Amino acid sequence: MLLKDFYKINALNVVDNITTAKITINKNHDIFKGHFPGNPITPGVCMMQIIKELTEQIVDKKLFMESSSNVKFMAIINPEKTPNLVLELDISETDTGYKVKNSTTFDETVALKLTNNYKVI
Repeated sequence: MLLKDFYKINALNVVDNITTAKITINKNHDIFKGHFPGNPITPGVCMMQIIKELTEQIVDKKLFMESSSNVKFMAIINPEKTPNLVLELDISETDTGYKVKNSTTFDETVALKLTNNYKVI
């Protein structure tokens, strides 16, 4: 984990190429002291790192993000209000690595959608 104690995996369910991960963001993590005091917002780059780390765990390989497309941050993830997230990862193998389509939600709200391409390192 790049950011120690930033999130906790509560459940990880893999069926075929679809993985559903339930995580909790640590609202007390130091990153929120600067992003932003009194109104914490989970940085988008941290969400992208979580997706990479989950994918690495699922495929059991170290990965490097080659490209990202269709990135849509659709709702603010405030760890004080909505720390519990569900990430759906549609992982498919490519010639050089993996393509991951992600949808991240809290409650009934879609917070993030993206497609990442990773190469195996």
